Amino acid sequence: MSSRRIGLLVNPTAGKNAGARVGSTVADLLERGGAEVVDLTGLDARRAEAKARRAVRDGEVDTLVVAGGDGAVGLGVNICAETEVPLGVVAVGTGNDNARELGLPVRDVGAAVERVLHGSARAVDLGRVRSTDGSQERWYLGVLCGGFDALVNERANTMRWPRGPARYNLAIARELPTFAPIPYTLTLDGEVSHPRAMLVCVGNGRAYGGGMRVTPDADMADGLLDVLVVDEISVPELLRVFPKVFRGAHLGHPAVSVHRARSVRLDAPGVVAYADGERLYPLPVDVDVVPGAVRILI
Repeated sequence: MSSRRIGLLVNPTAGKNAGARVGSTVADLLERGGAEVVDLTGLDARRAEAKARRAVRDGEVDTLVVAGGDGAVGLGVNICAETEVPLGVVAVGTGNDNARELGLPVRDVGAAVERVLHGSARAVDLGRVRSTDGSQERWYLGVLCGGFDALVNERANTMRWPRGPARYNLAIARELPTFAPIPYTLTLDGEVSHPRAMLVCVGNGRAYGGGMRVTPDADMADGLLDVLVVDEISVPELLRVFPKVFRGAHLGHPAVSVHRARSVRLDAPGVVAYADGERLYPLPVDVDVVPGAVRILI
């Protein structure tokens, strides 16, 4: 039986409020497995993160478990990055891309808790994002987006209706009529280019947005970032190509290219970067890969 002290951080709104329903179930299962559970959930994400950071920093827990979707996983990697505390994931969100890409159970609380109690820790890479003035820094596990997809996220976040995926579909419909190719300055390992592009994604992992495999050959353990560039095409052509990302088949289009780099500077006017589904900073941002930056229980 385990005697670990496990910190539990729950996103109560994940998966259409499934997080609130499963939080006590996760705690019960962990305790039945012999763990001591420390509740780290806060009134909001900022308070929860501060509470969990203190617990990890002060040695109050020797494992952190997050329950929620990709946002909760993103919060977890930001807390556990460059520490010895492994991260366990109970994926009960809407998209769950990062859990799926790691081969973890999705929407199966019992199986996920078994992985936490009996799984081994695997070191994986993280992307580290910094504002160019160095004042802000965040980590991400999956994909950073900084183009049409980011503009859709930005618009959707201002909308109160409808809820769920329908909000993003409506945001796409509203963004498309006014969207124009974006003039980027893209720096990959010191080499500068100036593409006019529909979007640029920086993938540590392969997928975002509920199964869109935008960087399908990315590897979380290769010490590299996969940078997807979709060059200027017409909006109808974008609509024709975009659905192919669910199969990773978009890479065959002549306007699509993927580059590998250890460091990326992404700059474009009027774009805010998103990663693991969370809003980060307005461009420009600096991104670098940190090999083995976090240990995840798989």
